[in-house]
Amino acid sequence: MPRVRSVFSESFEDVLLGSEGPPGQQGSAAGSWRAVTRVLRSCGGVAGGIATDLVNALWPSDCRLCGGPLIAVSRAMVCDACVERVKPQEKQGQVLCSRCGEAVGMESARYAEAMGTSECTMCRLAPPEFERAVAYAEFDAEVREMLHLLKFSGMREMAGHVLGRCLSEAMLKLEPETAREVMVIPVPLFAARQRSRGFNQAALLAKAAVKRVRKQRPGWTLRIDEGVLQRVKDTKASFALEPHQRRRNLRGAFRVVDPEAVRGREVLLIDDILTTGATARECARVLRRAGAEKVWVATVARAQPESVRMAEEEGVARWDAEEAVVRG
Repeated sequence: MPRVRSVFSESFEDVLLGSEGPPGQQGSAAGSWRAVTRVLRSCGGVAGGIATDLVNALWPSDCRLCGGPLIAVSRAMVCDACVERVKPQEKQGQVLCSRCGEAVGMESARYAEAMGTSECTMCRLAPPEFERAVAYAEFDAEVREMLHLLKFSGMREMAGHVLGRCLSEAMLKLEPETAREVMVIPVPLFAARQRSRGFNQAALLAKAAVKRVRKQRPGWTLRIDEGVLQRVKDTKASFALEPHQRRRNLRGAFRVVDPEAVRGREVLLIDDILTTGATARECARVLRRAGAEKVWVATVARAQPESVRMAEEEGVARWDAEEAVVRG
């Protein structure tokens, strides 16, 4: 039997077939099978999703992270092994600031404990206007690539797959501390950026996570409102900016469209990643000025000090590429 590669796979794994037909078929059936797979993959809507699952099961593609063949069905095109490597921050053995979630060294942690606090130096010196920011994973390795697939490759399935689950786990950390009714607000994109990308990743993640949380905590009322907070300033990338320069860069970037909608309410701000916290701080400031009682923050990932530079350098490169499309 000749060795041929799956027509849907770019991996180096070969598939043993008779004459390029599906498993169990030989000869002249091959042409018909290829025609069927093309039709199945071209279907749209629910039928298209079922068809995609069927084709992926019969003709495995490659994991978009590690490049290995997908054995199990995955509409997000990520293998189970890569998904399992995304671990919660708590399992990394780091001490996290109880306010912003930044990792602090053991010396800083001991000093803070001696001071009777569990907050990092920045939060003690310049307290943010949000109550607490939580994230599921550190912005590193697999989770970074998954977020890139969502944001820059347009793979929306990532939001409903592992990233939505990660965000829901982060949100559940806040549930014991928040009110029973919370307004969920995704961090908005600037209008031109959203038109270029075609979607707001924070909104996709918020919808996927809230759907999961509602099933697990039916008594926790979460209502998503995408229109109450608006980004009115096209801020530049903050790479190489000092903390005070980052805050100045974001000053005036957001506004609350309808202050009455947030007055006296608790707000849960959703984003894909928290890097330095400047965006979360500014959004919280604007929401509190508009009358929000409390602001909480939940993200899929948190860029810790050693990975902040890498995150921002990648963000600059991606931002420049997108900006060329927007302005082009």
